[in-house]
Amino acid sequence: MPDWVRAGWRRVASAASQGRQNGALALPDRGTLDPDARFVRIGSGLDIAPWIAEVDANRRRWFDDTSRQRKVRCQRDTLNIFLRAARKPLPPGARNANDVHEIRTMAAADSFPEVLAFCRRVAALQEGKLGRVALVALLPHGWVRPHTDFGAYYRIRDRFHLVLRSPGGSLLTAGGQAVVMREGELWAFDNKTRHEARNPSDTRRIHLIFDVLPGPGRGYFARPASD
Repeated sequence: MPDWVRAGWRRVASAASQGRQNGALALPDRGTLDPDARFVRIGSGLDIAPWIAEVDANRRRWFDDTSRQRKVRCQRDTLNIFLRAARKPLPPGARNANDVHEIRTMAAADSFPEVLAFCRRVAALQEGKLGRVALVALLPHGWVRPHTDFGAYYRIRDRFHLVLRSPGGSLLTAGGQAVVMREGELWAFDNKTRHEARNPSDTRRIHLIFDVLPGPGRGYFARPASD
């Protein structure tokens, strides 16, 4: 194992130990975490059955909008169901969605009430405001290429991943650290650093991915709007 991966695992393990287990969901205080960690496990053993049921009942939705995998090269091995997304058309002065804070509710949202209720629950625990929400499938043997989420929208928000389907675990790296996320686990990670994901399995890996604008004094990897 390379030294950078070993060092990253030590930091992640320290952060993960702060997350609640056995189905509980309570956001650990950021002051207790390793400041160099790029991942923090928020909870594990969550009952994912209601959310998986909604995903399986809406398989056709994976092909409603294929723009992300067609236009964003690092995402070309994914399928996406957008529940909350950037406002379109873009407001005046915005070069792309990375700088757009306004949210629009997508047509698919009505088919995923349990999924969205969970996202709002996490936002409430951060005393924050829910941002964009998407279900993302990484295709078998797929790779989300290394990239960084730049822009005013991402800068001030935390990014969360809930693992819904990944029998062998989901390998993600960020900022030189690596972690394997397991089904039923909720993680926050620093998407403002260079990151990537791989799916070495023969089945789709499905994550619920969402952003939260944390309340004052809350959050993990959100930055100030300007330094």
